[in-house]
Amino acid sequence: MSIVYLIGAGPGDPGLITVRGMQCLAAADVVLYDHLVPARLLRYARPDAETIDVGVAAPQPLEQEAICYLLAEKAREGKTVARLKWGDPFVFDRGGSEALFLHEQGVRFEVVPGLPAGIAVPSYAGIPITYPGGGDTLTFVRGHEDEGKTRASVDWRSLARLDGTIVCYAGPDQLPHILNALLSHGRPADDSAAVVYDGTLPTQQTIDGTLEAIAAAVKTSNDRRPAILVVGRVVALREHLRWFDARPLLGKRILVTRPRGQAADLVDRLEAMGAAAIEAPMVRILPPEDYGPLDEACARASAFDWIIFTSANAADAFVERLLDGPQDLRALGGVKLCGVGPATAERLARHGLKIDLTPAEYRADAVVGAITEQRPVRGLKVLLPHADIGRELIAEELRKQGAEVTEVVAYRTVEEEPDREGAPDVYRMLLERRIDVVTFTSGSAVRSFVRALGAEPAADLLSGTVVAAIGPVTAEAATQCNIQTSVMPASSTIPALVDAIVEYFSKERSEMTENTKRK
Repeated sequence: MSIVYLIGAGPGDPGLITVRGMQCLAAADVVLYDHLVPARLLRYARPDAETIDVGVAAPQPLEQEAICYLLAEKAREGKTVARLKWGDPFVFDRGGSEALFLHEQGVRFEVVPGLPAGIAVPSYAGIPITYPGGGDTLTFVRGHEDEGKTRASVDWRSLARLDGTIVCYAGPDQLPHILNALLSHGRPADDSAAVVYDGTLPTQQTIDGTLEAIAAAVKTSNDRRPAILVVGRVVALREHLRWFDARPLLGKRILVTRPRGQAADLVDRLEAMGAAAIEAPMVRILPPEDYGPLDEACARASAFDWIIFTSANAADAFVERLLDGPQDLRALGGVKLCGVGPATAERLARHGLKIDLTPAEYRADAVVGAITEQRPVRGLKVLLPHADIGRELIAEELRKQGAEVTEVVAYRTVEEEPDREGAPDVYRMLLERRIDVVTFTSGSAVRSFVRALGAEPAADLLSGTVVAAIGPVTAEAATQCNIQTSVMPASSTIPALVDAIVEYFSKERSEMTENTKRK
């Protein structure tokens, strides 16, 4: 049965959508969204779902009446419709109008509340909007421009005299008027106030001080971003409760070159540390053009002494194909498993497979040496599923020592189109020094990056940028392309990579502080 879900997506951080909101989004045939809704939320929609941008930034923005008719039209087609709205649908938004229209049209709907910006943004700024001794009232004021009006219709004199907290949704043209109105109608000039831009996002910026000082700062500012204004004694607690903008990677812009389907963990961890992650996947992981050799290897999996997985992608591809056939994991009962790198071992563990060997190093001789320590290599039957590109040095080394090695292509690595729709202009961003860190999690990503920008431009552009490689193999690929690696974790995992980046900037800040003291 068709239905329209009016879903509050929260004020910016995609992690703030409710569980119910995610469930409804995942079930939708059609998704209509505003331009303020984070693009990452759309990944949780079904791959076959129709997505429609109806915000003011859309190529063809729709009027509110047209949006209402579009919602009803899609529902009448028998579709499940998700209408993603910034913040909460019923707080300073047109969700009420859309719900009433659907009611009048006889279209079934459900409202899924979201976190209003007026509540979530102050929390991210370290401001509890209510607190013992902070006053007995909490007032929300609409201050965004609406249908040509330049000023909100508010009884400022009564509002200014309330003993409590005032939270204003303030558009760029409204903010100076709101501040002046509060001051001119009796709000104490020394009352605490804060203006929060880009609330809950990695680019969040908070300006706090007295109401008078904030008014003066806003008057001379050219910042055209909407903001949340908080006025009241509770703002003084920010000095002790700020947490979001105290994170170690705050303001750092970090390029993530990992394949789109595998980037979420790295992006989430970077943003949890305060960074702004810029996704620019260099490669895509695709199935092999011919599954025949891989399927044949899976069918006789029990005949091998060892299976060596050189990447998590190889582990996924092999296990998924094995389970798609007539056999299950019991076929691997007598086979020893070697995983190159902790990420590969972790991926095998997710499939219910315990690793027999994880070499201490990821070089071919180290892998072969680790196997040799258990028993002579000569005569061993070894299966090596791998990508379609690159030369497998492990296979060559094993054959030199007398092993019988079967190599199969488990997956393909294909370069992403650099000029695809929505892709960031990495060249320009590097040229303008708008990227602080470039991360690489595979040698193929390094090589694709260099091919996309050109060998000399890539090396030159990265000469003044921090380059973080997940491990020695990736760092070696960077070195071969004349790219210097600044950050490399001791363990080749995503958590370790993020920790290493945090440690790098922590040391940098400590050195700057020490140099300042010496001066």
